[in-house]
Amino acid sequence: MSCCEKEDAIQVPAVQIGKKIPELSINVYDPESGDFAEVSFADLRKRKKWVVLFFYPADFTFVCPTELADLAEQHSTLKGLGVEVISLSCDTKFAHMAWRNSERLLSGVKYGMGEDPTGLLARLFGIYDRATGLAFRGTFIINPDGVLVGSEVNFNNVGRNAKELVRKVKANVYLADHPAEVCPARWEQGESTLTPSAAIVGNIYDALKK
Repeated sequence: MSCCEKEDAIQVPAVQIGKKIPELSINVYDPESGDFAEVSFADLRKRKKWVVLFFYPADFTFVCPTELADLAEQHSTLKGLGVEVISLSCDTKFAHMAWRNSERLLSGVKYGMGEDPTGLLARLFGIYDRATGLAFRGTFIINPDGVLVGSEVNFNNVGRNAKELVRKVKANVYLADHPAEVCPARWEQGESTLTPSAAIVGNIYDALKK
């Protein structure tokens, strides 16, 4: 489905954690090429890419450029983990281009800036605000199989922390290769994980000390 389809042409439920997302194609402004492009989830899955969708309310606003600049600082780290980063708002790709090239805070943004002018994608992920016609601050992590494994939604007056996003992506990438393990709170790459079993029920303190 295209993000530019009429909202009355299709009815979609919000995607759920642990479930596959529908096949999507997103029109983006690509700051690296200085041109427009289409990102296909089918292609990303073929290339075994992780995906981070980073929704924000609108271009030419206040908290939003600080978030996108913060995300840009972590972009190379996320790329190194095999992640395709796409920011998204209900603006058009043309507005993204104008904003990216006029707001100096966004000079480091090199990831695709996706458009969602009908709010279809925001509705799909359950973050469309009907009162304003904008998206809430939603961050979604999708694994290479197209399964939604991470979801965070903030109200519009609170900005996010891209370093925490990187931490969660690293945890998910690690667990994809070690499915029998789980990552405890504040887990950082290289730290101990847990392997669930009857032996550690009620004894997590000791298990973490091993």
